[in-house]
Amino acid sequence: MGRADERRAGGHGGRRVAPGRAPRRGIRRFFTWKKILGAFFGLCLLVIGAFVVLYLVVSVPEGNAQAQLQSNVFKYSDGTVMARTGKVNRENVDLSEVPKDVQHAFVAAENKSFYKDQGVDFKGTARGLFNTVTGRGRQGGSTITQQYVKNYYLDQDQTVTRKLKELVISLKVDREKSKDDILQGYMNTSYYGRGAYGIQAAAQAYYGKDARRLDVAEGAYLAALLQAPSQYDWTQATDSGKKLVTARWNYVLDNMVDEHWLGAAERGGLKFPVPGSPKAADGLQGQEGYFVQAAKAEVEKEKGISDAEFEAGGWTVTLTIDKKKEKELEGAVKQKLRSRLAPKQRAVDADVQAGAVSVDPKNGDVVALYGGTSLTDHWTSNATRRDYQPASTFKPLILAAALDQDAKTQDGVPINADTVYDGTSKRAVKGSDIPFAPPNEDDVDYGPVTVQRAMNKSINAVFAQMGVDVGMDEVMKTAGKLGMDVDGLPVVPAQTLGSMGASPLEMAGVYATLDNHGKRVTPHIVKSATSQGAPVDLPKSPGDQVVSRAAADSVTSVLTGVVDDGTGSAVRSPVQRVAGKTGTSDDNKSAWFTGYTPDLVTSVGLFGEAAKDTKGDDGKVVKRGAQVPMKGAGGLPRVDGGSFPAQIWAAYTFDAMGEPSRFDLDTDKGAGVSDPPARQTRDPGDGTGESDEPSDGPSSPPPSSQQPPSDDPTGPESPPGGDPGGPGGPESPPTSEDPPGDPTGGPSTSPGVPPPRNLGF
Repeated sequence: MGRADERRAGGHGGRRVAPGRAPRRGIRRFFTWKKILGAFFGLCLLVIGAFVVLYLVVSVPEGNAQAQLQSNVFKYSDGTVMARTGKVNRENVDLSEVPKDVQHAFVAAENKSFYKDQGVDFKGTARGLFNTVTGRGRQGGSTITQQYVKNYYLDQDQTVTRKLKELVISLKVDREKSKDDILQGYMNTSYYGRGAYGIQAAAQAYYGKDARRLDVAEGAYLAALLQAPSQYDWTQATDSGKKLVTARWNYVLDNMVDEHWLGAAERGGLKFPVPGSPKAADGLQGQEGYFVQAAKAEVEKEKGISDAEFEAGGWTVTLTIDKKKEKELEGAVKQKLRSRLAPKQRAVDADVQAGAVSVDPKNGDVVALYGGTSLTDHWTSNATRRDYQPASTFKPLILAAALDQDAKTQDGVPINADTVYDGTSKRAVKGSDIPFAPPNEDDVDYGPVTVQRAMNKSINAVFAQMGVDVGMDEVMKTAGKLGMDVDGLPVVPAQTLGSMGASPLEMAGVYATLDNHGKRVTPHIVKSATSQGAPVDLPKSPGDQVVSRAAADSVTSVLTGVVDDGTGSAVRSPVQRVAGKTGTSDDNKSAWFTGYTPDLVTSVGLFGEAAKDTKGDDGKVVKRGAQVPMKGAGGLPRVDGGSFPAQIWAAYTFDAMGEPSRFDLDTDKGAGVSDPPARQTRDPGDGTGESDEPSDGPSSPPPSSQQPPSDDPTGPESPPGGDPGGPGGPESPPTSEDPPGDPTGGPSTSPGVPPPRNLGF
């Protein structure tokens, strides 16, 4: 064998083997360090390349719909939460509304390097990917940016694809958004337990306050909650859970000290802020439902948006409702009406619905509202419904039109409080193209009476004639300027009896305009509103001068006579001058009292609404919800404006108005009521009490040669209640118990009742 053969034999088939080293056999022949390193670097290049492609391909998506859902929040005028509506309890707030210490608490809890990092924790993300692939469950370690991306742009699924998207989007979001924007989004989208999404809802759920009022200890607790909201809720936590959340709270504060966001001395003085117990979700029970309903309708109308757009959420609406006054109004209705109704004893009592609205005449704020027993019991708000007649509460608007237009009677006599009219019942109206001859209540003839006396007694014949004298087109135009919705209504003399529909809200606005010296007051229940945190402009009140001050103030003066010496005597006060008007519609289907002091206007309406399907006296079926008479309700033969409505008004107003105030009236059109005369006190033992002599007579000649009698036995003061003013509706009859009155309109006081003090003239 030659040398070549020997070499081949020694080299094991041509491969040389180093002396003392065994030859490679099996799989080891295919792996070397060079190959391993090469494969590793190749894989890295492949991963980097794939990531670059992924970075280029994956864009920042629109926020997911669920993350953008917010509740609509409604608040009282003092800022306390009244109700929330919507599927998600979230109210986004700007980061500027969150105290800086609270912001730092969240950063200290979740991501101390937040202000310095690039939005991604690669180590934590790799650990999360590994755990996801190996099925070890969820693992923390994400940055605030990554958690925000997960909450807002993605979903909560634990998949490799979602993790990779989170990584890429987080890098892009960190480059495109400021750290403040990211932190704000994170705090607003995180879930805190108790059904609360976002820092604002959480602050309310745990501490009953807005986020802007949180202190550092409370902020640290809410930040600690995010790790395990249910387990860390103090009121539900086990002993172990309480220890864990306390440790987490301390961890947050210690990190704040390490980052120099909190002083060590302040840190040492902090105590664990035990949160309040969970409360039932704010709902729409009771009056709150009516408030929300009215506020929502107002915002939608002013902004021209649909119901669906509003319900998309994100609205924070602060109402003008004053909690104290609201409680007083609700209490007055319960005390003066509800406590006297007994539906089980009198079926008609179940048909009585009450509504009321109270307005500040200086700015139009609705400070109190009563819509019914509860929105869940009676969906229609009696405060805003417009399907019942305002009846004789419309009469002051006729006088306002006459005074504002310097109108004259058919005989050319200027119309003012002292002008004498014929108060004969069913007297045919002169000068009208449409025949009209309305009866007075119980067909009582009053004969010649002043306008003041006619207002006091709510005499239909007088105001029907006055409406024609002024011109019904001018009357309706003035009503519209004062705040009534008269568009499309027929311009006919029957409107002088208040035959159109109106709501307590509407009538409160009309009388508030009179109270505000003729400057238009449009009642509003929304104090302020924001949409998605952005302020929304709303119209302001009062508006323009719609009738002259002289006209408005003279009407106010006349309306004090209704209270001092007329159908509104139930609200008479020895310390506060009051202006107001009663109203009772045809067949006693509605009854009203709308009145005011210088600082508060309130309209109260009672409405007969069938509580269930019944058969009437004529055998016809009366459907539930139909308008029905209230005769006999509450044990009264007739429910009129001077009864329950006036009593509710007085019980509420004299509690809610504060200190007595004075009317400041410019009455160059003719004051309706002079100062009450000095009382002539008789011997208490003669049983006659106190009486007053009339102080003045008419300042204008009567429209006919007939002079008003010196005494008026047919037109004395009626007892509280009774002045139907609908079409053909009669007014209160005189009774033998009424004291003698003054046919020219001077004040007359019931025996034993002192006249009101002069506080405004």
